[in-house]
Amino acid sequence: KACCAGQDIFDAKRVAETIGIPHYVLNYESRFREDVIDAFADSYVRGETPVPCVLCNQTVKFRDLLKTAKDLQGDALATGHYIQRVRTETGSELHRAVDPARDQSYFLFATTQEQADFLRFPLGGLPKDDVRAHADRFDLPVAAKPDSQDICFVPDGDYAAVVAKIRPGAIDPGDIVDLDGKVIGDHDGIINFTIGQRRGIGVGGAGEPLYVIRIEPEARRVVVGPASAMGETVVYLGDVNWLGGEAGHPREVTVKVRSTQDPVPASLELGQNGTAVVTLNAPERAVAPGQACVFYDGERLLGGGWIQRQAA
Repeated sequence: KACCAGQDIFDAKRVAETIGIPHYVLNYESRFREDVIDAFADSYVRGETPVPCVLCNQTVKFRDLLKTAKDLQGDALATGHYIQRVRTETGSELHRAVDPARDQSYFLFATTQEQADFLRFPLGGLPKDDVRAHADRFDLPVAAKPDSQDICFVPDGDYAAVVAKIRPGAIDPGDIVDLDGKVIGDHDGIINFTIGQRRGIGVGGAGEPLYVIRIEPEARRVVVGPASAMGETVVYLGDVNWLGGEAGHPREVTVKVRSTQDPVPASLELGQNGTAVVTLNAPERAVAPGQACVFYDGERLLGGGWIQRQAA
């Protein structure tokens, strides 16, 4: 049930045999642990909500695997991501997949222009049902294989257990406080909380639900409050990747501050040293440090950056 499980390697081997192409297995275990798993754990320790799939695409896949493809003198690297690559007179653009339920552009915001020119995404223009129909037509043994759901290295979705094993200090207890700093409860580790969380906080409000508003890792405090305290209109970003050519100051875009939402209108101001400020047209709830904020112009992916706790 994991993307890096032995069964998946076996399935890939059977597909390669069916269509008559070579199959190679590359060992990136140590790089994956350092660049994805350790970074995931460290992000939780900092009170953030990480997106390890972005880091995996950014490092192991589009840095290490792409380099290997070029070393093998490949003409291109084709992947199964649901995103479209569109050739223009000025170079390759990345666009959202035609199937909005499968679109993975949010997780590919860190793709560089050089990488986009070398990559191919043959599934981006197809609905998932058509992909399965083609696989069945070509007698591929994975035509009916279930979709992967969880993060590959987190069995059963228990993120806290994985982080606690890698970074034991992450489960140090601390206080749960209200917006005025009054202690109203305690917790068994900030890794059990994320911005916007309502269920499982362990404390109740006086007549209204409480949500996680802020996490203060240095003090090991979780700050909770009503839904009315969650709206954010200004989002600060770091490590921004830009694919949109001349940016302009500011530029009207649409953005996603989490993978599951539809893009919403905003104004983007690119700063120095990979920073940016996004001003949302309407407040967004649960804007969490460690998540990505991804920019679009219509269907075109313009890039994105990592949400910071405050201005750099």
